[in-house]
Amino acid sequence: MSKTARPRIYNRAGKQVQVKDKTWYALQVNGEATERLIEIFVYGEIGTWGITANQFVQDLRALDDGVSPVIAAFNSVGGDLFDGLAMHNALARLGERCTGRVDALAASAASVAVCGAHKVVIASNAMLMIHNPWTYASGDAEDFRKVADVLDQTMEAIIAAYKAKAPDIDEAELRRLVDAETWLTANEAVALGLADEIGDGVKVKACLGQGVVLQRYQHAPAELLAQFNEPPESNPEPEPDNPTPAPAVTDASKLALMITQRCAAGGISNLVEPLLASTKLESESIVLAALDRAKAVHDLCVAARLPEFSVEYVKAGLDASAVRARLFDKIVSSGKGFEIDSSLPLESDPPPKVQAKQIDQPSIWAARQVAHNPSAKGARP
Repeated sequence: MSKTARPRIYNRAGKQVQVKDKTWYALQVNGEATERLIEIFVYGEIGTWGITANQFVQDLRALDDGVSPVIAAFNSVGGDLFDGLAMHNALARLGERCTGRVDALAASAASVAVCGAHKVVIASNAMLMIHNPWTYASGDAEDFRKVADVLDQTMEAIIAAYKAKAPDIDEAELRRLVDAETWLTANEAVALGLADEIGDGVKVKACLGQGVVLQRYQHAPAELLAQFNEPPESNPEPEPDNPTPAPAVTDASKLALMITQRCAAGGISNLVEPLLASTKLESESIVLAALDRAKAVHDLCVAARLPEFSVEYVKAGLDASAVRARLFDKIVSSGKGFEIDSSLPLESDPPPKVQAKQIDQPSIWAARQVAHNPSAKGARP
């Protein structure tokens, strides 16, 4: 029997791959073989806060040899619709050797992405969720009209993605289900043609760590939401027979050197000073926790294209969730356009800020002068 090499792409894939810096994404290749099976695990949000389409496509391209079967496993609440569409198209290009697998939940943009696979297998206890696109925007009335037009266009892209998977589906019924935010069981997904086969149920905590995002949806099943009230499962590592504890670092100069070296290795040398200030070099554990937190904050700021705020947030000791909230508010209030996001707002989310245009007093004065005295055209006050 030949061995099987399994190149794997992970997104929040738990213990299946060890990621020391706790980043969102990692890649691992196991074994040497004459047969290869490429497995992709999309276990998290799609888009800026999780796995981007660019990352997904580039890593898949690096692993794909053009002949090996590909399995794309999803457990995701969704995220950025355009990234989901790009993933859908990337899987569709693989043809018959691509199988999509819904391990627990493929919601929103994730449901669009998985339908790009030639064959979709959904676990007997998993769900598929489809709904209308949602976005936030800022600007004047004309800007909002343009956003509404884009939402209509993206709705057609969503319908086209589902119909490509299920060409015999009744389009009127499909649009009704999408508009109603419908959570499909495995049997319902197969009956509609959005999945081809029901697989064995597996015990997977649906969208672990994404409870807040899941609550954005209007009709999320109560049994899914209840999972986030359960105490976390503990998986203690086995202790060695004769453990030898590492000596704690207590010397301030050594801790400062640790911060400097770790920041240089992680590409965050600009955060050395705020880390020295926020940790006060009290202990090794405090420094290590701050370094992990600083790397996460830096990555979030870079992803949001607002890297200039990383120093401020690290100095303030903010954690990743607090930084996400602040970055979201800055993006919404900046007036730099809009994103299509397949998640719905939380009731506690602040309303988008709409900035009024500045009054152009000289232009108003000139128009009035021309109206009352045509010969005054071109005159200056």
